[in-house]
Amino acid sequence: MIDSSKGFTLVRTFEASPQQTWQAWTDPDAVARWWHPRGASTPRESVAIDAQAGGHYVYMMVDDTTGDRVVTGGEYREVTPFERLVFTWGYPDADPDDQPVITITLEPVGEGARMTFDLRGVDGAAGDGSYFDGWQATLDSLGDHLQPPRRH
Repeated sequence: MIDSSKGFTLVRTFEASPQQTWQAWTDPDAVARWWHPRGASTPRESVAIDAQAGGHYVYMMVDDTTGDRVVTGGEYREVTPFERLVFTWGYPDADPDDQPVITITLEPVGEGARMTFDLRGVDGAAGDGSYFDGWQATLDSLGDHLQPPRRH
């Protein structure tokens, strides 16, 4: 079992609605566009999502410089559209009970959404070069994906 006392929380506010933010987490086409830190990519053909309780997901990140590949996946524990998504995060074939758990909570804020990202099961702190920094950079990519086009 994971140690749920370890973990961290990141909060972001987007101009995108809870529905648009939800789609970014659950639509394979959207996931391929952002679920990686800057400097990496996620090939669309590597993404499979069955966003329902007990369903699974898998995706691959590719380092754009080295070509190194990391395959990640997990199991959905809770799926409440536009509000809450709980899933394990780790190796696709590993025991879900031994993997970290991510909880995404969405709240409407004006015309946008406040997203709370909570990761339990691993330590993380700013500057760690690992879990915290990786998710911080990945959520930056999500922000880029959700950012409305600028008008000139």
